[in-house]
Amino acid sequence: MSADESDEALMVSYARGDTSAFERLYHRHEMRVWRYLERNVRNRATADELMQEVWFAVARDAPRYAPSARFTTWLFTIAHNRMIDSIRAHREHMSLEVLGYEIADPLASPVSEAITRDQATALNRAVGQLGHEQREAFLLQMEGELGIEEIAAITGASFETTKSRLRYARTRLRELLQEYA
Repeated sequence: MSADESDEALMVSYARGDTSAFERLYHRHEMRVWRYLERNVRNRATADELMQEVWFAVARDAPRYAPSARFTTWLFTIAHNRMIDSIRAHREHMSLEVLGYEIADPLASPVSEAITRDQATALNRAVGQLGHEQREAFLLQMEGELGIEEIAAITGASFETTKSRLRYARTRLRELLQEYA
């Protein structure tokens, strides 16, 4: 298996029984999916549970996978659906806590590390202040590296609605983060 093998080819290989293909897919997308889930549900334990459900669904549904769209679109659709199901089932139990993330560069000075941490914390708080639909669209674009059409398909919204949600999210984030500009 070559290092530049596509996600779609890896998924087809996994469906044929190549477990190393699944491992490569998991390692390529593990953190992006986890960040998408955690930043939407804002609870690490719930995000961990959802991650297990997402990757279990990927493994379970591998024989039915058809590469008609990008693998990431399919993967984030699964993540989105699991997240929505979880929110509906546990709405009253969800934590509203926004957890900060530390971004560490071993070569950075303590001052620049503190600034980076502060900026990451501010960004996470700002994303947490977006409305659910705007946050979800923004995180699918940023974490999933998905286009507007793909986000629209995942969320069941129209292209124009999705475009508006992303525009609103970026405008609101600029407002909330203006001191860092």
